[in-house]
Parts: sequence; C-alpha cells; structure tokens
Amino acid sequence: MHRHLVQPSRADLRPHITRRDQEKAAVTSSPNRPVAHFVELARGIVPPMNPAGRPFVLAAAALTLVLRKVWRPLGVVGALLTGWTAWFFREPKRVTPTRSGLAVAPADGTVSQVSEVVAPPELGLGDTPMLRVSVFLSVFDVHVQRVPAAGEVVRKIYHPGKFLSADLDKASEENERNTVQLRTEDGHTLVVVQIAGLVARRIVCHIDEGDKVTAGATYGLIRFGSRVDTYVPLGSRVLVEPGQRTIGGETVLAELGG
Repeated sequence: MHRHLVQPSRADLRPHITRRDQEKAAVTSSPNRPVAHFVELARGIVPPMNPAGRPFVLAAAALTLVLRKVWRPLGVVGALLTGWTAWFFREPKRVTPTRSGLAVAPADGTVSQVSEVVAPPELGLGDTPMLRVSVFLSVFDVHVQRVPAAGEVVRKIYHPGKFLSADLDKASEENERNTVQLRTEDGHTLVVVQIAGLVARRIVCHIDEGDKVTAGATYGLIRFGSRVDTYVPLGSRVLVEPGQRTIGGETVLAELGG
C-alpha cells in the first residue's frame, strides 16, 4: 500500500511572521527611520506643556510676530521668550512610588524647612502640631504641583494675603495661599499648601472637595516661582533634609505615622 506524502510548499517553509514583526521591519527599513528615531527621542526628552500655559505661549508667539515686523532682531528675542514660556509651563512625566503609607513631594524644588508647627488655621484642626516640609520653587523649577498621596479631598480653602518672598518663614502664615486637606486611603490627614511668592501672583488649583485623587497626579500650579508646604502627622518619619532637592511626584517626603 502506497502512502502519498504531501510535500510542503515554499510558503509553508517560510517562518511565521506576525503583523507586529512586519510593522517593525517596515519602520527599520524605512528611509525615514533616522527622522522617526529623532522624533521618538524628542518625545522622551521634551516634556509636554500644562494646558494652563497655552494662553501665555500663544500671546508670546503673537508678540513675536509683531516684533519681527517691527525689527527682525526683535523677532529673535520674541522667539526666545516664547520658548522660555513653553519651557516654564512644562509638565514632565513622573514615576510615583506605589507603596502605601508614603507622602511624596508635591513639587520640584529645594527643601527649605522641616519643622513642627500647627496646621493652617483656616482648616480648624486645632492646636495639634504636625510636621511641615517646605519646598521652595525658583523660576527655573517645574511649577506644577502634584498630589502627595492617594485619597480624598476633604477641604479646599483659598486664603488671600501678602506677596512676601516665599523663602521667608512667615510666608506660610501671611502670604496668599491655597490650602488642601486630604484624607489618605490609610486614614491619615495630610495638608498641602500652595503659597504665592514675591513674583508669583496666581495660584491655580484643579481639584475640589470630595474629589478622589491619586498620588503623583497634577492638581495645580503657581505662576511664577513660589513655595509649597506639606503637613504630615506628628510621628511620621521625614526622609528629606533642608537643602535637599525634590522631584515632584517621585521624591518620598515621609513615611506616614501617628
């Protein structure tokens, strides 16, 4: 009895190629690969801009066009101003620690103070002291603020005031500020305060009472240069020192306790 052997075709002998492999091969062999690679690198290096900065960038761009018509060198100055404005409102992506019981830095900047003080009086939390970590933002720092811990917004209070230099201790009590009280998922009370400074004249806050927030999420910004205070319960372990640089949404300020 003869058995008929079916010989495989040439197509059957070819290695199986998935659609993803085909796309990857197409990109690799594409003559525009260097351009695509450059664009990919640029996306990873150039941070996106916070939406609050768009009106300022558009205004600076419009001014640049006017200056260029008046005198071409002035257009160069205007272009530099536009670029700096876009850079000022940058909102880089951050990787926030996922372990519970932590408070991360709400802003980029330099730790100016770590002290034991009473919470902002507008919250009505009484005379129970808390640990306050103050971060000073220069005009060169990223100016968006990030939620220090996952939880719920309990209170949000705007307090008008002065515009003293943000590096002064009394700026926490006397300057214009926006105070947010949080209840973390672990039941801890946290307070984060956006404080206006000598140059900063506008505080923006996008969250409201009752909102559920996640650690590291952007919730506001201050224009231009300022200070952000974070209050954690007494008994927490503060992990930063005065003079240390913080990265908003990434640097761990404290292990919560108390």
